[in-house]
Amino acid sequence: MASVKSLIRDDLYRYTGQSTLKVFFNIYFRSPGFKYMFWFRIVSHIRDKYKWLYPLFWFKIRRLQYKFGYDIPIGTTIEPGFYIGHFGGIVITYKALIGKNCNISQGVTIGYSSRGKNIGYPIIKNNVYIGPGAVIIGNITIGNNAAIGANAVVLNDIPDNGVAAGIPARIISLKGSEGYILNKVK
Repeated sequence: MASVKSLIRDDLYRYTGQSTLKVFFNIYFRSPGFKYMFWFRIVSHIRDKYKWLYPLFWFKIRRLQYKFGYDIPIGTTIEPGFYIGHFGGIVITYKALIGKNCNISQGVTIGYSSRGKNIGYPIIKNNVYIGPGAVIIGNITIGNNAAIGANAVVLNDIPDNGVAAGIPARIISLKGSEGYILNKVK
């Protein structure tokens, strides 16, 4: 498990390609996505290590959720290098698993399915780009280096390097997310 400091540094690197203190303050005050993830990482750490402090910090993260329009519960498994490209409308279920270097755009839903053949929670692997308005529902896996197009509704697995678009989403190529994922962390 990575330290909270390294998670924040990796998230910062995804935004700028640098992880200096000067860049931190610049991005912290200019990017709602980074600011939210900074507090998400801090509050997740406090919840796990210092449970008695958690209620105080819970208010901070709730305020940011309302302010920025992100519904990403504390405790959601999000690996290093998470990048929120735009303001608002992002909903991620508590038990979703999100890998390294994931880009997520505005209006994205990553949710639980309670019926049908894919009952459960999504797994998003490494280096995945998720376009604006995309919906990923159920016990499905989005493969490494995949790209999900704008407003796609993904109800089935997407293979590594798959590009999916449409309602319901279909594989339209195997060119992957190359060019969409910048400043990857290792």
